[in-house]
Order: sequence, then structure tokens, then C-alpha cells
Amino acid sequence: MKIVAVIPARYASSRFPGKALADIHGKPLVWWVHRRAAAVEDFSDVFVATDDDRIRETCEGLGMQVVMTSGEHKTGTDRMGEVAGRIAADLYVNLQGDEPLILPDMIRRLIEPFRDDDDLSVACLMTEIKRMSDLNDSTVPKIVVNDENRAVYMSRFPVPYPKGEEATYYKQVCAYGFKRDALEMFCSTERGPAERAEDIELLRFIENGVGVQMIEVDKDTVAVDTPSDLEKVRELLREEAQG
Repeated sequence: MKIVAVIPARYASSRFPGKALADIHGKPLVWWVHRRAAAVEDFSDVFVATDDDRIRETCEGLGMQVVMTSGEHKTGTDRMGEVAGRIAADLYVNLQGDEPLILPDMIRRLIEPFRDDDDLSVACLMTEIKRMSDLNDSTVPKIVVNDENRAVYMSRFPVPYPKGEEATYYKQVCAYGFKRDALEMFCSTERGPAERAEDIELLRFIENGVGVQMIEVDKDTVAVDTPSDLEKVRELLREEAQG
């Protein structure tokens, strides 16, 4: 099985412009994500997918492979679809460019189910929510799963509502696995009512009957969405940077 990692990275982030190049102990944020991916032996290649020459120049200067993509993409999954149309592989793993704390073992966990299930076309990592701040944060998508950990729904609102019994809440860790056919479906299908309301990309698969396998991991991560998140990540990576 040929598996490639793709790190979508854009400069024009609405909440934190230029965050892909934000400095963390002498290296840009996207380099730290690439470092995690490069430690996973399952990948035949690791690419940064961007539409920005500043990101391209920085990445290439640090020895990272870059795929230049359209600046018209509305989502990272659309960008993944363009990459899949140009680079042949059996599985495409999307590692968000703002998740520098993801661990190689977590990425391997994402890949494993695809080796065992030929019919699986979409998977995503999730972790149990243990901080009330995450539960109430609308930037953190919450996930409802069935007994087989297939996603039933995703919301920015705390779901499920615990009317019958106490609920366990999960949030997505932004690492995804896609087969090519799933990406083709995504890129050729309009947003449905749930995706339009919640603005969560994976809902497009659920609304169109494509199963999304959620894979639980114990480790939490800190996505860099704001400058204050960047400061947290700098502190958490301080020891690794010094080593």
C-alpha cells in the first residue's frame, strides 16, 4: 500500500494569518508537523500542500517537498483532492499544519484500520474531552459515534445532550485518512445543510452516506489557532527543541 502524508498549509488563516510560518524555537510551525510525519515509516512521501510562495520557499529551504495548489480551495479537504488528482497513492493522510504536537504513534493508529478493511474510505482520530473549556468551545468539533466508533454526527455544540444518562464527549484530532474515491466524492459534491450550518468538512461524508471511522487515542493535542495557542505550544516543545 502506497501511503503519502499531505500537510495543507495556507498563509491567509482568518484567525491567525501566517501561522504556518510562525516561529517555534527557530523552526516554522509547519516544520514541526513535517517532523512528526517524517518519523512514520509507513509514508512513502511527505508533502506540504500550499498556495503561497512564502510557505513554499521556506519549506523547500528546509528540505521539505512542496505541492503548489490552487488558491481557490474552500477547505483543506478540497486541497487534498487536488493533490490526490496529481499524485498516485492508495491512501492519503491529511495532517493539519497547525497540529505540531501530534505523535507518530497516533498517525500510525490512523493508518492501521485501512490495512484491515478494504471498504474503509475515511477515518479520523478523536480523543475524549476532559476540559470543560473544550466542551464549550465552538472552535472544537464534538463527535457522536455509534458502538463501532463510526461517526453519527459532528457539531460545534456539546452533543449528545445527556437527558437519559451521563454522556462521554469526544473531539476530533485533526488527522484524517482518505481513499482517492472519497476525495473525489467530496470535491464533486455540494455542501449539505448540516455542513453549511456547522461548517465541519467531515459532515459532507456523513450526509452522503460515506462512513467515517473514528479512532480513539488517549493523547490530547493543542492546535495552533491563535497567538496564545502558539505560546502554549512553544512551552510544550521547549524540551524537545533543546534536545
